[in-house]
Amino acid sequence: MFDIGFAELLIIGVVALLVIGPERLPDAVRTASAWLNRIRRGFNDIKQEVQQELHNDAVMKDLRAIKDTGEELRRETQALGSDLSSGLNIPDPMAEIGATPDVPESSNSDSDPDSKTATDSKPVD
Repeated sequence: MFDIGFAELLIIGVVALLVIGPERLPDAVRTASAWLNRIRRGFNDIKQEVQQELHNDAVMKDLRAIKDTGEELRRETQALGSDLSSGLNIPDPMAEIGATPDVPESSNSDSDPDSKTATDSKPVD
């Protein structure tokens, strides 16, 4: 991290031993390491939050892209549907030549099976 070698650490240790003294040096080292751990934890928390935000931004970009694609597909589907509905208005070929289709007329004898006509009352041989 700081590119400090063994020689630099040895010099720092000797200076700290002379300045602080041998009695208070272990407490000073513990205090310094506690502060370094707190600072390191704080940086790791910030780093994790930044990575989470970047991940959230990437997810949001993906969601926007999906939404845009969905909107585009919806527009294309509506356009295709309107093209199909206008293309499905096929004229009746019988109407073009002026003819009407033959539709059999229903009679009362067809609708009332109990009614007897002259043709139904013939004796069976």
